[in-house]
Amino acid sequence: MENIEKLFGMLNEHAEKIEKEQDITLLEGVLDGLEAWLDGVVDFSQEGATKEDVRKAVQIAILKGMRKGSQPNHQMTPDTLGLLVGYFVEQIFADRLATEKIAMLDPAVGTGNLLLTVMNLLDGKIEATGIEIDELLIRLAAATADLTEQPVSLYRQDALEDLLVNPVDAIVCDLPVGYYPNEEVALNYELCPSEGMSFAHHLFIEQSINYTKDGGYLFFLAPSHLFDSEQSKQLHKYIQKHAWIQAIIQLPDTIFANRALEKSIVILQKQGQDFKAPKEVLLAKVPNMQNKQALAMFFEKVKMWREDK
Repeated sequence: MENIEKLFGMLNEHAEKIEKEQDITLLEGVLDGLEAWLDGVVDFSQEGATKEDVRKAVQIAILKGMRKGSQPNHQMTPDTLGLLVGYFVEQIFADRLATEKIAMLDPAVGTGNLLLTVMNLLDGKIEATGIEIDELLIRLAAATADLTEQPVSLYRQDALEDLLVNPVDAIVCDLPVGYYPNEEVALNYELCPSEGMSFAHHLFIEQSINYTKDGGYLFFLAPSHLFDSEQSKQLHKYIQKHAWIQAIIQLPDTIFANRALEKSIVILQKQGQDFKAPKEVLLAKVPNMQNKQALAMFFEKVKMWREDK
C-alpha cells in the first residue's frame, strides 16, 4: 500500500498542478503526468513497486479525475470485477496457460483497467488488443499499459465497425449499455431490431462473437437485466445459434450503488464443429466479499464445475 500511496500522491500532485497551469481537466492532467513519466520528463518510480502497484495507483488517479469531470462515458471497471473476470479466465484456460499464451480482445477497453487487471493476474500469459473510440481514454490505456509493461495493441475506432483484428481465444468486455446511435452500421448486425434503435450491448456481444475463434470464450460484464429486456428474445435466439452459455454469475448487490446498475458475469463459448455444448451451465451468485466462508464455498463450486467440463 505504501508504494501505491506514494505513486498516487506524486501523480496526483502533478495532475493538479497541470490542471491549474494549463486550464485543463484533472483527467487530462493525469494523462500529462503519465506521458511525462514515460518520456522521462518526471520520475514517479518507487523501488520495489510491482505492476499491480503501478496499475492501482494510476487507477486511483484516473478515478479521481473522472469523479471531478462529468463525462458519462468516462467510467472504469472496478478492481473487484476485473479480478473475478480474471479468475474465470484463469480457470477456463488453465490447461492452455500452462504451456502457451492466449490472444485476448477488449472491444470497449476504455482506460484499460479491466484488461490490464486480467493481464497482471495472468502476467506473461496474454497478448491483447483493445478498441476504444474516446481519444482521452485510449491514451490513458496506452500509457498505463506501457508503464505496467503489458503487451497491448490499441486501436482508436468505433468497435462496432469492421476491425483490423484477427480472431482471438478470449474476449473480455464490460459491455457499454444503451442505444447505439449509428443506425447505418447497426443494419449490418443480426441483432439489429426490425423497429426502433439497437442496443449497443447486444451489438457488442455479436461483434465479439464475430472476432472470437471457434471454441473461444467470451467473458462479459453485462447488465443483470440482459435477458429480460424488450429485445432479449432476439438476443437469446442469436446466442443459441452462435454460442453456448457456459456460466451466468450474479454479482453481490453490495458492489453497486443502485439496482439499475447491477451486473452479472456472462460467459459464452463460440460454437464450432470440434467443440461440444457444456454438460452443465454454471448458475451461481458471488456472496458478500466479507463472508470468507461463503466465498470459499463459491470458489469450490466453480472449481468442481470446471473439473467436470
